[in-house]
Amino acid sequence: MKLLIDENRSVRVTAILRDAGREVVHVAAVGLDSTNDEVILRGAHRPSVPRLRSSDRLTPVPQAELVTTAIGRVESELAQGAIASVTPERIRLRTLPIATG
Repeated sequence: MKLLIDENRSVRVTAILRDAGREVVHVAAVGLDSTNDEVILRGAHRPSVPRLRSSDRLTPVPQAELVTTAIGRVESELAQGAIASVTPERIRLRTLPIATG
């Protein structure tokens, strides 16, 4: 499963997840830094997107652990194409593609 890490997360999160065997890329590495979320999500059919929310207090290692735990819980949904908004308290799923008005 391919993962896209948003610019508001440290590139260290990307490295930690890659070292753990995940196929992951940071938005800056593909020229999408400073790109509006709507533009990124409009093109999101696959890969699925686990999105960390309200995790600014977490350092990169706990952020990577949170993503890994979330993926384990909703892997089948992500494999079908979904966005998982992840907080330490919950995981919210939206299937892809997301309809835009």
